[in-house]
Amino acid sequence: MYHSAIAQPYQISMNAITHVRPPAVAGSFYPADAESLRRELSRCLGVATNATAPVGASDTASNKLKALIVPHAGYIYSGVTAGRAYALIAAQRNTIHRVVLLGPTHRVAVQGVAAPTVDCFSTPLGDIPLDRHAINALADLPCVVANDAAHAQEHSLEVHLPFLQTVLGDFSLVPLAVGQTSVMEVAALIDRLWGGDETLIVASSDLSHFHTYDEAQQIDNDTAEHILKLELLTSYDQACGAMPINGLLHVARRRGMTIARLAQCNSGDTAGDRARVVGYASFGLYEPPPIGPVLLANARNAIAAHFGGTSSSASHPEFANLGATFVTLTLDGQLRGCIGSLEAHRALGDDVRANAASAAFRDPRFKPLTAEEFQRIKVEVSLLTKPSPMQFVSEADALSQLRPNIDGIILVAGNLRSTFLPEVWEQIPEPNSFMAHLKQKAGLPADAWPEGIKLFRYGVQKWKEA
Repeated sequence: MYHSAIAQPYQISMNAITHVRPPAVAGSFYPADAESLRRELSRCLGVATNATAPVGASDTASNKLKALIVPHAGYIYSGVTAGRAYALIAAQRNTIHRVVLLGPTHRVAVQGVAAPTVDCFSTPLGDIPLDRHAINALADLPCVVANDAAHAQEHSLEVHLPFLQTVLGDFSLVPLAVGQTSVMEVAALIDRLWGGDETLIVASSDLSHFHTYDEAQQIDNDTAEHILKLELLTSYDQACGAMPINGLLHVARRRGMTIARLAQCNSGDTAGDRARVVGYASFGLYEPPPIGPVLLANARNAIAAHFGGTSSSASHPEFANLGATFVTLTLDGQLRGCIGSLEAHRALGDDVRANAASAAFRDPRFKPLTAEEFQRIKVEVSLLTKPSPMQFVSEADALSQLRPNIDGIILVAGNLRSTFLPEVWEQIPEPNSFMAHLKQKAGLPADAWPEGIKLFRYGVQKWKEA
């Protein structure tokens, strides 16, 4: 049952006195004295360390653990399941310095997401400083409210803290109690706080509540399958932390992440009877490796295959999506071939490999690349964004809209077509000259402006071999 509380728009007094949220569920959800707590954590983490490999682990071998979904029951019930997740981040002890922790509210009704105003959260193992700079920076998000009452007795965040204090070194905390809000608002919060390797995201949730053992297994297995497909949950009956989970899954899908189930059980497997159980599972979410080095390796190996070398290269989650690339080859600093796709018309992995081979062997301006030259070339891959049409009434109007060093431009005039990548601005920095050369490349006179001419702009990410 929720207790009502008034949440204020998020405001922080610059003169606020330093204060601490004390532990609320020490002695009930986990031991209250430090030594007993350490022994219990050692048990949970030790059992996890000796467990079998996570489901889906083969899909995550080359990826970086970025986020966790972890249960929040008492340690006798879900401690080992939680420990399975937290044991994994021990290897990042010296890398992770901030934890963003999102859990559902159980005791206080909150419209939005409750952020605390205190400076520390305390456990029997000591105080954890809050990242006040990051929390204060959330003030412009409409869903964020200042509400210490929502945190005062909330266990869904607190039970994770001793685990984090055990497996990490020094770190700061961003604790957020998620109430009535939307998936998009939670996703926006997570995106804002995503950070780099220094930041771990944790979504706190148990699974089904108060079914028989067999019913719970069926419900929880179905819920886990949805989570493993990065599909949003549809009911709080599936997971009390459905909203934090859904916000994380939404971000994970957009970022091309992979996921693995680390452990799953229910209270009937641990310390309760089987007539009325609560389900638990932990999951790890992994960021794909940076795409640039993978694109470069695929481009080079596609050329190497023509000389009897290996054609196999690492894949990437984005490779299955449509993508448009240009592959540029240079030899002793001079252009040696450049072929690409102006629009995405095939899978990204196929596109970069095909364009690499074409740049090496089918650029009509050059003879096919030799094996000796292959040893000395440098490969550059440009990844194009989707072209967007420009609106203009005259050539002067079009020229005024060009953004040097930013825009790649596609020119279409009837059957004639040409493009310049953004890097061409380095050689032709003046818009009038840039446009004149672009027209000439298409086969038009430099001073022509035919009726019906169309221009499209696009952006580029590019990577070049050292």
